[in-house]
Amino acid sequence: QAILVEVVKGRSCVSPAGPSLPEAMTKDLKSQKLVGKGPVERTAEEDGMKRKAFSKYRKTGKPGKAGKREKRSKAPAVLPGRRMRKKRAQHFAVYVYKVLKQIHPEIGISKRGMNIMNSFMNDIFDRVATEATKLLRTTKKRTLTNREIETAVRLMLPGELSKHAVSEGTKAVTKYTSP
Repeated sequence: QAILVEVVKGRSCVSPAGPSLPEAMTKDLKSQKLVGKGPVERTAEEDGMKRKAFSKYRKTGKPGKAGKREKRSKAPAVLPGRRMRKKRAQHFAVYVYKVLKQIHPEIGISKRGMNIMNSFMNDIFDRVATEATKLLRTTKKRTLTNREIETAVRLMLPGELSKHAVSEGTKAVTKYTSP
C-alpha cells in the first residue's frame, strides 16, 4: 500500500493512499519522491533541503561576534601528561569537628549529621553576608568590616545567642590581629 504525503500550509502529513487516488497525482508525487517513503527512508538531499528551508528562521548573532561553537573555552589549557585537578568544594567539617571536641570530647558525629551542620553553616553564612551587604548599601559604604558583620549578627540571631556570637567573634578577631 502506497503512502501519500499531503502538504498543507507548509506542513506535511503522512496518510495511506487509497484506491481513489488519481493515477496522475500518484505519478506527480513519485516524481517529487514523496510517495513510498517512510520517515526513515528520507535521503540526505531531502534532509539538507529541509535544513535550508528552516535556516532562515534560526536566530543569528551579531556579524562581528563569534558563535557559541566558535568561542574558545575559558578553562585553562592542560599541559600534555598532566591531569586537571578538580576544584575542591568548601566545607566546614573540620571546624565543626574541632568545636564539637572542645564541648563534648567523647561524642562523635555521623556523616549525615556533618552534612546537615555544613548546610546549616552555609545558610547562616549567606544570611549574615546578605544582611551585612544591605547595611553597606544603606550607609553608602563600599568596605565590609567587622563592624558590619557584628551588626548583621546582632540583627540576625535572637537574644542571648547573638551576645555569645558577638563575644566569640570579637575574641577571634583580636586573636587574629594580635602578633
